[in-house]
Amino acid sequence: MAHGDSALLDGARRRTEPDPPGTSSRDRGHWLIAAVAAAFTLAQLLLVRPGMGLGWDETVYVSQVGTQAPAAYFSAPRARGVSLLVAPIASWSTSTELLRVYLAVLSGLALCLALRTWRGLFPDRVLAVGGALFASLWITVFYGPQAMPNYWVAVGALGTVGCFLRAREHPRALWGVVAGAALMAWMRPTDAVWTTLALFVVAAVTRRPRPAVALVAGLVLGGAQWVVEAYTSYGGLAERLHEGSRIQGGLGPQFAVVDQLRSLGGRALCRPCTGPLPHPAVMTWWAVLPLLAAVGLVVAVRAGRTARTLVPLACATTAAVPYLFLIGYAAPRFLLPAYLLMAIPVADALFHLATTPASRWRPVAATLLAIGLAGHLAVQYAVLERTVKRTTHSHQDWADTAAELHRLGVRPPCVLTGHLSVPVAYYAGCRSAAAFGPNTNSTESRIVGAARRMPVAVLTEHGAEPPAYARDWPTRPAAGMDLHIAPSQSERGPT
Repeated sequence: MAHGDSALLDGARRRTEPDPPGTSSRDRGHWLIAAVAAAFTLAQLLLVRPGMGLGWDETVYVSQVGTQAPAAYFSAPRARGVSLLVAPIASWSTSTELLRVYLAVLSGLALCLALRTWRGLFPDRVLAVGGALFASLWITVFYGPQAMPNYWVAVGALGTVGCFLRAREHPRALWGVVAGAALMAWMRPTDAVWTTLALFVVAAVTRRPRPAVALVAGLVLGGAQWVVEAYTSYGGLAERLHEGSRIQGGLGPQFAVVDQLRSLGGRALCRPCTGPLPHPAVMTWWAVLPLLAAVGLVVAVRAGRTARTLVPLACATTAAVPYLFLIGYAAPRFLLPAYLLMAIPVADALFHLATTPASRWRPVAATLLAIGLAGHLAVQYAVLERTVKRTTHSHQDWADTAAELHRLGVRPPCVLTGHLSVPVAYYAGCRSAAAFGPNTNSTESRIVGAARRMPVAVLTEHGAEPPAYARDWPTRPAAGMDLHIAPSQSERGPT
């Protein structure tokens, strides 16, 4: 087994291309990675408008620590990591613009740190190109400045795997394993477990208990609050997992690959995932990505440095499995960890394809790759522009609805229930309530009782019937929906 250990991890000790001696080369590599991270931050600020407004899930996370509205119902699958991440801004400011800038800067810094954990495993130029490939995806640019967990699981995963591979030669890298695993579990504990499965297998095969202990320590450190909350608020860990599965439509063998393809056109949540597939140009990169990853693996095997490529690809696979084969819907952000873990092996493959052909064909190969990458960027940013425009419009509708509610006298303290009540309640400064569905936190009798003490409104799609208790309430249209406003006590008369 000692020989197997040496063979499996040999790639973690040898460089693809030795760096020239001297600190100047190391400095150039550092600044190359930093430049990619800085460009990523700048792209977020320029292309994803800081004033876009908060999305549905964002309002849930931000309301837990913010001052604009009461805390929204926190369903079983969610974890508190995002809320703690935004707390330094949201706890004292209601400015979405400030929050977006803060998250854009933080996400760029996190990408830089995650890429740096791989220095010595791949040349710096490969790391920089891998980071740039990941940062060029519309999904990455769109979600980098958002209060959502998936991007942070991705950078945590990349840092964890990099430190895991380096720990054999640099034992202090085990602290990076702990930190990366904790970040993942802090954001989404179940994703952290899926992503680290391959690392536990490698640790077992190579008989390396210390990395396994570091992984366990990180998962426990990051997921402890989620587990404790399971017992204090959800009836136990098994009950929370069961409730999380129910909310996600029941976890089990399903095929969501086509759903993910449909989401590539800019659908933030594809549930139910129906309708036509996007244009083939939008889906091409998704088909090419695993092929390039396979090329990267072949190159690594032939060069005798298998581990550094095989391990991240294995982790990318386990991270993607639940979102491709265990749930019946899709969101493009779900696969961000898989995309980032594949980015470095893919970049390595691209360098191989550009430099390996005979000298007379090398310019042709480089030109074809440049054309392909240019087309890729054009498609990504076309999708990004449409997605940002559509999302901004929908968020503005929520803000307009909140303003109309205020005009009609529904002001804090107040309660909203029904269609889109969670995000609209945040914008209006109200509490959201649901008597049924995945966000159930009340009953109809409690909602009616609240209407005797404070303003209450039921939101429905335009023309839809409200609940029986609200059918005689005055109705007003607003931004494509109907607002059913509970009459005030004075309007009802004495009881």
